[in-house]
Amino acid sequence: VAAMGSWSPFLFFFSLSVLLHFNLSLAYSLKNCTVAYSYSVTEVRVQCIHRYLTAVPDEIPQNATSLDLSSNQILKINRTDLIGLSKLKYLNLNKNSISHIKDGAFSDLVQLTNLTIDLNNLTNVTDNMFQGLSKLVYLSLYFNQITHISPLAFQHLASLQRLILRFNNLHQIIAIVPVLQLPNFYELDLAQNNISSFQSDDLPVNISNLRTLQLNSNCLRKFSLTRDLFPHLESIYFSGCSSDFEWNVPNKTFLRSLSTLYLSETYKSFETYTLMLQSADSVEYLSLGFMKQWLHEGLVDIACRLPVLKRLKLSYNFPGSINDTLLQPCSKLTELNLAANDLTELSQFSLRAMKRLKHLDLDKNHLTSVPLAIRGLSTLQILQLSHNFIAELGCSDFHNLTKLTELNLSHNRISILKRCVFQEMNDLKILNAKHNLISEFDGTFKFTLQNLQVLNLYSNNFNKLSDGHFQNLSSLRSLALESKIYSVAQAGAFEGLYDLQNLSVSLLSYMEGLFTGLQLLESLTLHQSFDRDSGVSNKNFEPSFSSLPSLKRLEIKNYNTYSCEISQNLLRGLKSLEHFAAERFFIESPHPDTFTYSPHLKNLQITQSNLSELKPELFQPIPNLQALDLSKNKLRSLDFLAQADLPALSWLTLRGNELTVINETIFQSLPALRYLDLFGNPFTCDCSNTGFIQWVKSNNQTQVVNAYQFDCSFPLSKLGTKLLDFDIQSCWMDYSFLCFITSTCLVVLTLLSSFIYHFLRWQLAYAYHLFLAFFYDSRKRRKGTPHRYDAFISYNIHNEDWVYREMLPVLEGEQGWRLCLHHRDFQPGKPIIENITDAIYSSRKTICVISRRYLQSEWCSREIQMASFRLFDEQKDVLILLFLEEIAAWQLSPYYRMRKMVKKRTYLNWPQAGQYTGVFWQNVQRALETGDAPTETTDPLTGLAGLDI
Repeated sequence: VAAMGSWSPFLFFFSLSVLLHFNLSLAYSLKNCTVAYSYSVTEVRVQCIHRYLTAVPDEIPQNATSLDLSSNQILKINRTDLIGLSKLKYLNLNKNSISHIKDGAFSDLVQLTNLTIDLNNLTNVTDNMFQGLSKLVYLSLYFNQITHISPLAFQHLASLQRLILRFNNLHQIIAIVPVLQLPNFYELDLAQNNISSFQSDDLPVNISNLRTLQLNSNCLRKFSLTRDLFPHLESIYFSGCSSDFEWNVPNKTFLRSLSTLYLSETYKSFETYTLMLQSADSVEYLSLGFMKQWLHEGLVDIACRLPVLKRLKLSYNFPGSINDTLLQPCSKLTELNLAANDLTELSQFSLRAMKRLKHLDLDKNHLTSVPLAIRGLSTLQILQLSHNFIAELGCSDFHNLTKLTELNLSHNRISILKRCVFQEMNDLKILNAKHNLISEFDGTFKFTLQNLQVLNLYSNNFNKLSDGHFQNLSSLRSLALESKIYSVAQAGAFEGLYDLQNLSVSLLSYMEGLFTGLQLLESLTLHQSFDRDSGVSNKNFEPSFSSLPSLKRLEIKNYNTYSCEISQNLLRGLKSLEHFAAERFFIESPHPDTFTYSPHLKNLQITQSNLSELKPELFQPIPNLQALDLSKNKLRSLDFLAQADLPALSWLTLRGNELTVINETIFQSLPALRYLDLFGNPFTCDCSNTGFIQWVKSNNQTQVVNAYQFDCSFPLSKLGTKLLDFDIQSCWMDYSFLCFITSTCLVVLTLLSSFIYHFLRWQLAYAYHLFLAFFYDSRKRRKGTPHRYDAFISYNIHNEDWVYREMLPVLEGEQGWRLCLHHRDFQPGKPIIENITDAIYSSRKTICVISRRYLQSEWCSREIQMASFRLFDEQKDVLILLFLEEIAAWQLSPYYRMRKMVKKRTYLNWPQAGQYTGVFWQNVQRALETGDAPTETTDPLTGLAGLDI
């Protein structure tokens, strides 16, 4: 017990220290960042965008794989800012004010592959700035103020493949020499710098694996390649402001791998451009931008003479129109891009020579009709006419385009799709006519386009979908009919769409059997709108999906001014449904059986529906639910989640509700929850939310998104403060003090118990037996039980021989007394202490045969203590002391009670009897004959002199 007493205080204070030093960094809710939700547990994407941070926060989880610190006010990166982030792969430091990065600041980012530090204020790249980034593949330093790069700056980037140094203040190409020697490096962007010369003689490199080189907007005065330095170079970007530019490539084989060449602006002379093109025989893709002057001088003619040229881009040249001769030499082209040229027309024969053309891009021009030039392009497969001003399509606009597979007519002013327009397009697979003014189809899709797979009619003006509207589109897989104008759909409107997989439509009303036949439909987005005066029966407001057995994704967005009750059979037949979203659709809590038909549902969104409560039974049929969005409702409690039985729910959003107090125990019923969004609720900042506040700060599984930005709405005195800034200790003051008092008492009691047991255990035992004796004696007195024995003989086992040889023959044999002896009269099986107590209280007297061994015996000590209780505490003269040995007074000192009795009472001494034993036994007889009245002598050392018998 003493050992336990010494350990107890240590355990207490150790436990207390653990509580006081609980590591709050394990908490998942971050002050200045959020962890983007991901179905992959190993992917931890931390986002700290637009937080007005001036330094890297120290709360970044060490298992983060992606960190976005863009759009802040960070001034520098210190050595310890990113320490421990050994799993980080992507780091975005864009749009800050970083002017200095300490050497070794990235040394712990051993797994980093992508690093972007765009739009900052860096001026120097030092030797050890990128230390530790041995796996870095992509490095972007776009739009800084870099003027100097150390020769050893890239020594640690053994895996680097792409380097972006666009928009800096570099003057010499020598600064990037080390990066060209990296074995995996293939892309270098030096655009928008102040480099005036790029010469192979300035690069002390034997050979480089560079494939892409961007030098545009550098005001280059000279480009010289006099040796085979870039045998793998595939793409070069040139543009600039220098009119005295010199091109020096004496051997065409030095650019033998060049397949893509971008040239723009007319600052270079026509002769220079001609020389550049003549050195690039292997170019397949050529872009000539902002060169209106040189195009009419014959630069297109020179370009189209390139032996293997197949793709030509002539954007941003603003010629106004294309004549018959400009593109005549380009007969070998398979792709022509004339986008963004403000073209108003193409002459009828401007494209006549292009017998191999497959892709024509006329986007972002000022065309008011389909150009005559495209008629007869029988090899054309892709035609882009978006973002023009085309108002009408003629029957012969696409004449002879029999191989066309993709047509883009979006963002025009077309009002009608005539049936005859597409009659020759039997191979058309993709038709994009979104953002037009189409109000009529004229049977277009009833008789043509039988091989069409994608039809996009988003944001048009049609208001009716008649029976059989799309019946010829048997190959259609995706149909987009969403619009701000809602259509009345007749039964059979989607008849014939047997292969349709994706459908989005805006409807004013439904007819029975609207979706019949869509057996393969997997995704349906339904925008609906009606008002009280629409004249349509309420029964038509609710669609029937029972004929869609393959449907996996259903989204219903309601823009009604009047709503009706939704049937519990809404989702009947949708056994494959995995995603269901309803916006402004339910006017009250859905029926508990609503999702009975969709047991595989994984994602559920019920938003902007004014729901004030939900029943837990609603979620019981969907135990596999992983994501739940109940944003912008009027929920006041989350108690329904406690009994909803959602073991797989990992993503929960409750933005914009009316939650004031959150019971944190509710989340114990959501064991998989990792993402919780409660932003925009009117929280109460008082003691009722202390449990939730503590849970947010301490739990290390569930991230409460933007928890540190939760505003207080109640009480009014807390307006303008944050929920997590509320002092929860003010609520725990009384409990803390009570715990302190209790713990203190427990410690003191433990120490006191250990102390008492170690030093006073025999006194406690004695007190215990005194109590038992008192209780026993009181019980005996009440019963009036007569004494069975004249005396109880208390002796040590080592003195047993004397008792049987000397005492028993005289006291029992001669004098006739009834004596109680241990071995003879104790009841077998009964506890020893009870036998002793019964023997003492069943005898008139107790004779203690005292020797040195008697004093050392534990049981003998208990016997004399019990007898002395009757003597001292009951005032009964029952004790007769008989000393077998001479024992000095100092030897009695350890036995306090015995020494006290010897000093106050007469006793019998066997050694003093000598040869007069008869007198000794007569004195014992006289003692046994006395009553219970107490007697005392003043001279205990005179033998029997004072004995009153």
